[in-house]
Amino acid sequence: MRPQPVEREFDVVVIGAGAVGENVADRVVQGGLTAVLVEAELVGGECSYWACMPSKAMLRPGTALHGAQTTPGAKEAVTRTLDAAAVLKRRDYFTANWQDDSQVSWVKETGIELVRGHGWLTAPKMVEVAGLDGTSHQLQARHAVVLATGAMPTMPPIEGLQDVQVWGTREATSASEVPERLAVLGGGVAGTELAQAFARLGSAVTLVARSGLLGNFPREAAGLVAAGLRADGVELRLDTATERISGNDDGTFSLELGDGTTLTVDKVLVSTGRHPALEGLGLESVGFEPDGHGRLVLATDESGLVGGTPGDEPWLYAVGDAAGKNLFTHQGKYEARATGDAIAARAKGELNGTPGAWSRYAQTANQHAVPSVVFTDPELASVGRTLEKARNDGYNASSVELPIQVAGSSLHSENYEGWGQLVVDEDRRVLLGATFAGPDVAELLHAATIAVVGEVPLDRLWHAVPSYPTISEVWLRLLEKYGL
Repeated sequence: MRPQPVEREFDVVVIGAGAVGENVADRVVQGGLTAVLVEAELVGGECSYWACMPSKAMLRPGTALHGAQTTPGAKEAVTRTLDAAAVLKRRDYFTANWQDDSQVSWVKETGIELVRGHGWLTAPKMVEVAGLDGTSHQLQARHAVVLATGAMPTMPPIEGLQDVQVWGTREATSASEVPERLAVLGGGVAGTELAQAFARLGSAVTLVARSGLLGNFPREAAGLVAAGLRADGVELRLDTATERISGNDDGTFSLELGDGTTLTVDKVLVSTGRHPALEGLGLESVGFEPDGHGRLVLATDESGLVGGTPGDEPWLYAVGDAAGKNLFTHQGKYEARATGDAIAARAKGELNGTPGAWSRYAQTANQHAVPSVVFTDPELASVGRTLEKARNDGYNASSVELPIQVAGSSLHSENYEGWGQLVVDEDRRVLLGATFAGPDVAELLHAATIAVVGEVPLDRLWHAVPSYPTISEVWLRLLEKYGL
């Protein structure tokens, strides 16, 4: 006999206790509402345990070592390669050894309730939870249900893939050993970063991509990253499909590629994109159906409110990867802050309808200034629109670009190679986007983000004098080339 569910009522029910869900719940509690987080895995989510934190912990030692090796005076003192065991131990520290005690403590101290289990919608404002301890919960939301369930890997249509045990990014970032030979399928951000991380840890890495490397970035910037990978011994098989994967008797894998060659490796990492994790959430019970491709897709407004939700008042929200707009942790947390504030304001009658652009309740930056960093060596940092995107969006746009060759870069390391680009709206004379590639250029990005969000006129931006001698001097050189 099924036990009677425990019935409880909260102002807001958040399904998913990753970084995004935590931020939503925190904001609504700060706004005077009650909130409960529903989570079936580790509190803190993908970024804390299997993505941002462990991958960057694996990448940083190699970047630091390479930085020393390219700086005269330091390179003479460097006599060893990376200690793989020490790198993985440091990675374990940053994931708290995959224990979420500290995150759970934060949730409780913040005044948020936590229910561990799988949650799904059963009716408007109603969430059922199958607790991990066997308890069934019925959670009623007075004001809102928020989906913060993240994303899941998109598996490519490769023959034999379903019959073998390959790595996804989770298995790669939590690996306890470094494979002798590794194939990475996918030329996006995660695949590129992990290819370099494992190459520097001692793997013989082959990256296979159906198209080019980092195709969403300017070609010149992606080219510098490709050169960095090759310098680390990564074999790049670009514009090459993987037709078939099979397991061998000795535990290795054979990959038949579209160019007619066969690759034999010890591990295969599949990193070919992600999509919103919306299956199994009961969305069909409140009127949502899969699209023509069998996928559930939610359309949200500036506050994260899902369109087409049944009921007399708005109640269903989606944030972060679940909303499917920008699959970055920092951008998801930004969305969560706006959504949490909007929910609290609507509950108090302080917000009606769609919030105004650039208000605290709106995710306006999603359309104009999404920053991203590829933490390879060299790094690739970008914000806003590329030139092509700006023109497709109807802007009278131009660009200015040049190599990063300033005193700061020369002092930074021997034979520094970098590239920078600014995309300009000629009608308003403001920045629409910026891209930098080179060692340690991620620290240039926030200045660009501020310039794009603030719509700083170029004539005023020219008065923002970069300190000498720093890599930031490239800003001056780019503006001078523009004509200022």
